Order: sequence, then C-alpha cells, then structure tokens
Amino acid sequence: FVSLLEDSGYMARAAFLMDKLMSRVGLHGKAFLPLMSSFACAIPGIMATRTIENQRDRFATILIAPFMSCSARLPVYTLMIGAFFAGQTVFGFISLGALLMLAMYSIGIAAAIIVAFILKHTILKSPPPPFVMELPPYRVPNLRTVVQNMITRAWLFVKRAGTVILAISIILWALAYFPRTGSSPSASEPTAAEAVQMQNSYAGQLGHLIEPVIQPLGFDWKIGVALIASFAAREVLVSTLSIIYNVGKDENEESTTLIAAIRDAKDSAGKPVWTPLTALTLMVFFVLAMQCMSTLAVVRRETNSWRWPLFMLGYMTCLAYLGAFLTYQGGKLVGLQ
Repeated sequence: FVSLLEDSGYMARAAFLMDKLMSRVGLHGKAFLPLMSSFACAIPGIMATRTIENQRDRFATILIAPFMSCSARLPVYTLMIGAFFAGQTVFGFISLGALLMLAMYSIGIAAAIIVAFILKHTILKSPPPPFVMELPPYRVPNLRTVVQNMITRAWLFVKRAGTVILAISIILWALAYFPRTGSSPSASEPTAAEAVQMQNSYAGQLGHLIEPVIQPLGFDWKIGVALIASFAAREVLVSTLSIIYNVGKDENEESTTLIAAIRDAKDSAGKPVWTPLTALTLMVFFVLAMQCMSTLAVVRRETNSWRWPLFMLGYMTCLAYLGAFLTYQGGKLVGLQ
C-alpha cells in the first residue's frame, strides 16, 4: 500500500499538506504517513520513515511510531472491555466500551506528540528543516515497480529483522517450555497440564519474580507471565491467559469461557484478581508499552544499532509502568474497584 501511494504521487502531497501541523511538535511533514500506517502495524510504518532525509527527524518518528494503537492491541482491548465494560452506557446512549476504545487510541496519540516534542528538544534536537520537495505528477502506479518494491522490502525484513525475531522467539518458547514437569497429560486433561507446565516453567518463575514489581499496578504473577509472553506479539496475552486459566490455548478475545474465567479468578485470600480498574490499568499499560519483538527487530535494522531499540524499549516500558501506576493507584484513591 505504501508503494502504491509512493508511485501514484500522493505521498509527496500528503507530506506537504501535513508539514505545518507536524512541525509544531518538531516532526517533518513526511512523518505523517508512517505514523498513520502504524495504526495497522508499526513495522511498515517504521520502514516507511526512509522517505525522511534528516536522520534526527527520522529517528524521532521511529521512536514514537509504536504509540499508535496497532491491530495487535485490539484483542487485548476487546477482551478487557468484553469482560468488564460490555453493555454499559454513558448518559444512557453512548457505549462505554466505545469510549474506552477511543480513549486508548487518544492516549497513544497524545503520548506520541508529547514524546516527539521532548525528543526534538533534547537528544534529537535540530533546527526545523525547510520543506523542500518536488511534487511529481499524479499517475497510475506502475504494477511492476510496486511489486519490485514489495519484494525488496519484504526480503530485507526477512533477512535482517527475521533473524532477530527468530532468536527472541526461541528464547520465549524455551522460557515457557522448560523445565518440563515430567508428567504426561491424559487426553482428557490437556488444558490443565498446559496450565501446570506454564506455572512451573521459567516464564512462570519469572512471573513470580516480577510480582512484587507489578503488584502496585494491581497485577499478580499470572498477569506477569502473560506480559512476558506478549513480548512475542501483543495479542499472545489472550492465549497465554487462556492457558493459565485452564480454558484452552485456542480461545480468543471474544470467548465467553475465557471472559468468565477472568471474572471469577481469585487470589489466595479469595479476593478477585481482576476488577474493572485492573482491566483499565492493563489497557493503559498496553497503549504505552513496547510489547513487540518484531517492532524491536525492525528498529534495530532501520537504525543499524542496538542503542535506539534498547532506548525505545526502556523509555516506553518506564512510561507504561508510570501510566499504569497512576491509573491504578489514582483509581483506588477515588474509590474505583
């Protein structure tokens, strides 16, 4: 799609139209389309920043692209809204779930604007570049050129980013698969065996290890395991929770069984693990967190350094923790449950 926009002559005009607005936060007009495409997935958005000539402007756009709520976050939002906010309205006619979904997108956009402004006035400071661009004539895209661009970019992704993704995937798989419990599950109880394996795995142990850190967010070790697993891909949180709560790894975000299991989950003291406030906190965390190894790998390739992807992972994780902490603790202060 990006190749079609480029070859049609539209990309240059969109950048020209948006330059005045984007320059107010220190970004180039060419940053608009990469950020827009990041709502589908940050990976093509980050790859589309190659049209930005100034390296500082390009890096600033790359570092905020993951704030756009991509399609992989939707299963997380859908599960939380379906479990705790479905059927509720505001003023009697506005869907609370729709408002929350809009709020998640708005939080991501607001965070991107604020972070871009800070970056462009600190570590990526540079004078606003003059907007000079040749506007090519509108034309019907050449199919051969578009296909060649697609193949070239796809191969570069597989060749450079794919190796990093494969390595991280193996690590995440090993964390969830080892050590083995030693018991062979019966055919009638495969789901329970998966849950036991997950609890006793290295991922489960890490979940217990980070539990004191995430408790101020209202999260227990099981949610911690899901957060670790979701680094493979954000939507993996749903299947991980399905395994942990013994409802089967093939359940999706609209599963009534999974929704019921989340609502009924209790801690050792008999208190509900999940509340509407916990669900809202988790959504805020996912808006701001960099929970995607594929995006990390692409940033590594596009910047040709581990410095920037690690910086992005660090600052987004801290920002997500802070946002989730303020949401949960602030909600408790005003009496939300």
